[in-house]
Amino acid sequence: MNKTFKALSDPTRRKILELLRDKDMTAGEIADYFHISKPSISHHLSTLKNADLILGDKQGQNIYYSLNSTVLQEITKWFFDFRERNDENETK
Repeated sequence: MNKTFKALSDPTRRKILELLRDKDMTAGEIADYFHISKPSISHHLSTLKNADLILGDKQGQNIYYSLNSTVLQEITKWFFDFRERNDENETK
C-alpha cells in the first residue's frame, strides 16, 4: 500500500485519476489538461500503473488508461476501517 500512498501524494497524479474517473483516455488526451511535458505525464502514468491505480489497454498504437476500481475500493475500505477503529478507541 506504500506505493499507492506515494502515488496519491502528488497533485498531478490525483488530477489524472479525476480525469480517468469520467472516461478512459490516452496519454496525449491526458497531457492536454496540463502544462507539463509529455515525458512528465508518462512518468506520472508509470507511477500510477506501478501502484496499480490505473490500467493500460493497448488499442492499435494507443494505450487507453482507465481507473483500477478494485484498488480504489481497497483503499476506501482501509480508510473506513481506520476511521472505525479510531472512533472505537475514542469512545473507550
